[in-house]
Amino acid sequence: MLATNTGYVVRRLENAPTVPCPCGESTRPLTSADTPTCSLHVTSINDSIRHYHRETTEVYYILEGRGQMELNGDLVEIEPGMTILIEPNTRHRLASSQGVRTIVFSVPAFRPDDEYFD
Repeated sequence: MLATNTGYVVRRLENAPTVPCPCGESTRPLTSADTPTCSLHVTSINDSIRHYHRETTEVYYILEGRGQMELNGDLVEIEPGMTILIEPNTRHRLASSQGVRTIVFSVPAFRPDDEYFD
């Protein structure tokens, strides 16, 4: 169910669009089209492209898989149950030979024009 102009949005994950992204594949139950306040994506990642956001803070919650996250040049081993806060202007990428499934919560909502690659 999706309600507009009512003060809320309710959507099941299986009803959300799944799109290719520089990280892999992302199912997006809450996007900037719903609200500029925040977004929530469930993303499958094998080897993302290093990037950063000038405005957006991201929080990753690792659901499945293990790998390494590069954060401003530091390598962090990640595994299920971990939370990673990524502030604006932090260069980051995630690599995993087995693949990682993660929730990505963004404030303000993710916008493609706030994704920069170097």
